[in-house]
Amino acid sequence: MRTITVRDREAGIDGLSLEDLPHPHASENDVVVRVHAAGFTRGELDWPATWTDRAGRDRTPSVPGHEVSGVVTELGYGTTGLTVGQRVFGPTDWTRDGSLAEYVAVEARNLAPLPADIDHTVAAALPISGLTAWQGLFDHARLTTGQSVLVHGAAGGVGSLAVQLAREAGAQVVGTGRTADRDVVLGLGAHAFLDLETDQWEDSGQVDVVFDVIGGEILDRSAALVRPGGTLVTIAHPPTVRPADGHAVFFVVEPDRARLADLAGRLRDGRLEVRVGAVHTLDEAATVFAARRRVNGRTIIRVTED
Repeated sequence: MRTITVRDREAGIDGLSLEDLPHPHASENDVVVRVHAAGFTRGELDWPATWTDRAGRDRTPSVPGHEVSGVVTELGYGTTGLTVGQRVFGPTDWTRDGSLAEYVAVEARNLAPLPADIDHTVAAALPISGLTAWQGLFDHARLTTGQSVLVHGAAGGVGSLAVQLAREAGAQVVGTGRTADRDVVLGLGAHAFLDLETDQWEDSGQVDVVFDVIGGEILDRSAALVRPGGTLVTIAHPPTVRPADGHAVFFVVEPDRARLADLAGRLRDGRLEVRVGAVHTLDEAATVFAARRRVNGRTIIRVTED
C-alpha cells in the first residue's frame, strides 16, 4: 500500500516520503480501515511516540497522521461493535503507524460510526480537535452554564470547536488570536475577541477557565487571568506558572467512542462547524506537511475517493 513515511529523526520533515509498505495486520480488538481522508498535526515529528512503540523500541519507518475517516475492511480477533463495510472515524493509536496511508490498523475502541451524510474530509478534521476541546472544557475544567472561559488560539482546529461548545453550554466566551482571526472567532460565537498581538489582553479581567493551546509565554501570562477556584487547562506542555488560587491541568486527549458519536450528531444538526481550509492528495502530503503557509482551517489529506 502507498504511505507517507519518515525514517530519520534527524532529518525531520525533510525525511518524509511517499513509499510502499506492507498491508497492516489487524491484531486482537483491532480493525483495518481503508482510509478515505486523514488529518495530521505538524508537530508529530517531535512526539516520542512517532519514533518508538509502547515498549520503547524503534518503529521506523513510521507513518504519521492520527485522525482517520474511512471504511472498515477487516476485523481482528475479538473485535466487537463495528462491522466490515461500516463507515467510521476517530483518532489512531499514538505509538503505531498512522493514517497517511491507504490502510491503517486501529484499536476498534478509538472509532465511532460515521453517518452517511458527513463527508470523510470533514470527519477527518473532527476526532482529535473535537475530543480535545470537549475534554479540556468539560472533563478537566468542569465548565458550566453561566461561567466564563477564555480560549487561546480560538480560530484554530481545537480553539474553534472549543468556542462553539462553550457557547452552546451557556458560557461567556472570549477568544484570542491574531488580528486576522477576529471575524472568524466572533462568527463562531465568541462574545468578545482579544488580539494577542495588539491588545493588552492580560488586563481584560479574570475568568473561570482559561483554555490554552499555545503554551510558552502566553500560557505563563494566562495564570493571572484565572479567578479564585478557576482552572487553567492546556494541551501545550505542563504549566510552569500556576494560578494563585486555582487549578492548572495539562492533558493529552483520550479516545472516546461515545463522545465522538455525540460530536458527529452535533455536526449533522448544524450545531457544530468544522473548519476545513484545504484538501490535498496523498501524493501531495509530504509537501503539505512541511508547508509553513498558514491555512484558515484544517488541512486534510484525501486518500481514497468515495
